Amino acid sequence: MTFSRPAPPQSVPVYRAAHFKATDGANMGDTLSFASELLLDDVYELKYLSDLHRLSILTPAPGKFKIAPDTEIGTAGATLHLDCALTFMTPDGQTSDAILLVEVDTDGNAEDIFVVPLSGYTSSLEYRLVGIDTTSAHQKFAQVACVSFTRGTHITMASGEQRVIEDLQIGDRILTRDDGVQAIRWIGHSTVRAVGDFAPICISAGTLNNDHDLIVSPDHRLFIYQREDRLGAGRSELLVKVRHLVNGDTVRIQDGGFVDYFQLLFDGHQIIYAEGIAAESMLIDSRTKAVLPQELSDAMGDIIPGHSDLPHAGLDVSEPLLDRPDAAELLRKASMR
Repeated sequence: MTFSRPAPPQSVPVYRAAHFKATDGANMGDTLSFASELLLDDVYELKYLSDLHRLSILTPAPGKFKIAPDTEIGTAGATLHLDCALTFMTPDGQTSDAILLVEVDTDGNAEDIFVVPLSGYTSSLEYRLVGIDTTSAHQKFAQVACVSFTRGTHITMASGEQRVIEDLQIGDRILTRDDGVQAIRWIGHSTVRAVGDFAPICISAGTLNNDHDLIVSPDHRLFIYQREDRLGAGRSELLVKVRHLVNGDTVRIQDGGFVDYFQLLFDGHQIIYAEGIAAESMLIDSRTKAVLPQELSDAMGDIIPGHSDLPHAGLDVSEPLLDRPDAAELLRKASMR
């Protein structure tokens, strides 16, 4: 896929694979490694006091990953290989998923291995390896990057009607902020455990002048038009990741159970209205394209106008500006008429 502007880096929390050690099984004493070296039924434990680190990733081409300059772990500029997706089971029968990423040096040798937890992990539990998947790892990794709305979210139609997202159909006409009325090209749906990076975030009614709670995936970006620059961003139009607004009160993580996620795709990246809040639709790039059905992916081709030239590039607010408990309240006041 060719981009006229580079896609922005995306960050994922990771553990070092060396912090997962086999305590029982054929590989007892070894740490997590490549899929070809792993064996089912081996039991692993996470090293005590192991910390999550932020790995920042660039996707220069489909299936290609590099470590971005602003990363907290790994070597900036190094190539990342997506090795596999893993499934573990705890003694109480709960499953925990993870993705294995391998940092490769200039000679093609493995420099480090990272574990992207798709569920919560703790050092007090044993994790039995029950699944090693090398075929759908790219799709699972793409799902982490997809912005999603949850079941029950009201979307503003072209007519002004508020319709719940699960009742939408391909071809339905939706009101967008920048391009008027646009038809839905594709609707994605998945049900996942609401843990780790898959746990949704709830923006309580009234927090951003919304009439009802808005519950979305953590990396979902909201569009805010500031009538007064209370945040100090230096511009009126902003894109803000929901995870950067979490304050444990009016914006909180809903961890536990399962969540139904829906993705809305248009011919271009759009700002639509969900529970009255301006929020982005699905953005196709070299990472998220993997979630599309193969026939749709092929039909869209390598260059997708409206997605490939990133029409909303440059509006993202950096996390340090939002690192304050009253960030959501400041944005609410800044956007009020």
